[in-house]
Amino acid sequence: MKVHIIGGGNLGVSVALGIVRFSKNNQVTVTRRNTASILHLKELGVTVSTDNKQGIQEADIIILTIKPYQVDTVLAEILPVISNKVIASAVSGLSIENLQKKIGDSNSAIRIMPNIASQFGASATCIAFNEKHKEIAQNVVTLFQDLGTAPIIDEKLMDAATVLAASGTAFALRYIRASMQAGIEIGFDWQTALAISAQTVKGAAEMILEENIHPEQLIDRVTTPQGCTIAGLSEMETHGFSSSLVRGIKAALKKIKG
Repeated sequence: MKVHIIGGGNLGVSVALGIVRFSKNNQVTVTRRNTASILHLKELGVTVSTDNKQGIQEADIIILTIKPYQVDTVLAEILPVISNKVIASAVSGLSIENLQKKIGDSNSAIRIMPNIASQFGASATCIAFNEKHKEIAQNVVTLFQDLGTAPIIDEKLMDAATVLAASGTAFALRYIRASMQAGIEIGFDWQTALAISAQTVKGAAEMILEENIHPEQLIDRVTTPQGCTIAGLSEMETHGFSSSLVRGIKAALKKIKG
């Protein structure tokens, strides 16, 4: 497929890199007003342009990774030269209904929420679409399945998906940073502490994804009676480890909803 990404910021570049690395036989274009910071993509075969319309008529999927305030300007630029296109929007807060109104019935609106782990084939990309576009949306689902997982969700949960999957990357990284800091306190240099902490989180995530069971079942495997693991968990919970994370996620969602 030919994939046209409008918005060469962190997310757009991550998606482009993921497609190049993990999805076969696709051609990718990324546009950005100032391309100086993304010229390295050319070395991977990605077309880089300052012109949002360059080659867009041939695109199978148009992906919007732009800010909400840029949507109307970008659409005014590209709509006169496209028709019968699938437009997958990663624009926070822009509903399928509103996007569909903006792009007209000749184009199909899909809503996506990938994260910056796309470039490593490890994104959790939530996707929502109207039932009438189910068949058309399948190409988008397949594309993002190559970049990690791509659960299809009700659109009403898309704001929640933004927090859990996109903001959640920062939350997970904050845990790794805290674990690294603790590692330094108990004797490791920071590089070793970081490597151990990151790999441990990766291993835990892979076990969950592979076995598809509740986390507590895996916790039980490493928690022995009167052992160090249960002592550590109890101390963390005493200081609000789980509850603070839940509150943080809910606070982030409240911010999105205004």
